[in-house]
Amino acid sequence: MKNLALLALCTALMLPFSVSKASALNAPERLVYEVSWTGVKAATTVHEVAVKGDEFHFVSTTRSAPWVNTFFSVNDRAESVLTRGLGDRFGTPKYYWQKNNQGSHRALKEAHFDPLKLRVEGRDLLKKTTKTEAISARTYDSLSCIYFVRSLDLVPGKSVYLDIYDCKRIWSTEVKVLRREEIVTPVGRFKTIVVKPLLKANGATPKSTDLTIWLSDDSLRIPVMMTTKAKVGKITAMLVGGSYWPQS
Repeated sequence: MKNLALLALCTALMLPFSVSKASALNAPERLVYEVSWTGVKAATTVHEVAVKGDEFHFVSTTRSAPWVNTFFSVNDRAESVLTRGLGDRFGTPKYYWQKNNQGSHRALKEAHFDPLKLRVEGRDLLKKTTKTEAISARTYDSLSCIYFVRSLDLVPGKSVYLDIYDCKRIWSTEVKVLRREEIVTPVGRFKTIVVKPLLKANGATPKSTDLTIWLSDDSLRIPVMMTTKAKVGKITAMLVGGSYWPQS
């Protein structure tokens, strides 16, 4: 089920990247996903975007289905605040917070980003520890990273690069743009562009390394479907509702 949490939170600068003007972030936005394990509904994930002044606020929540609660309850929430960029610039990560309740596992962490000094201060609020690390101008947190990737010009056969800070370490990430593919979902048929993130940190790789994401092949780059392998079977997050619908 830790794979489920990774999938849900994969599901997304002072020296910022340029992005395509046609790939604007859609706000407000609310996307609802059904997360299934080997074809059986296991959880619901909701991703939301709101604009507050000069900031983007991202929120992701994941709650397990009633049948899962009997042996492994999941109740996760993550929040990310991004200072909006100017013109066609995406923005600067400012603050990240996550709370995980997964079975007997508990976690409560936050991160404060300093884009001027290019550093991040991560805090484990349960263990009461603090760690400061140097970051690059392309570092995002575990939630805002997917929105940054959505803002880029994605071309099959080419890769885009960023760093992801998860309150524990910084992952050097290559996002491979694999192909275009048309898929059918509960809310309609989508033309999509398929991407696969590859994460590394000092030779280490995350426990779940086979994440694939289908983004709508339009200016909004809506995450339509996400899949990853589990120890047994496969976990899939499928778009089932929200504020975005395909045009007929």
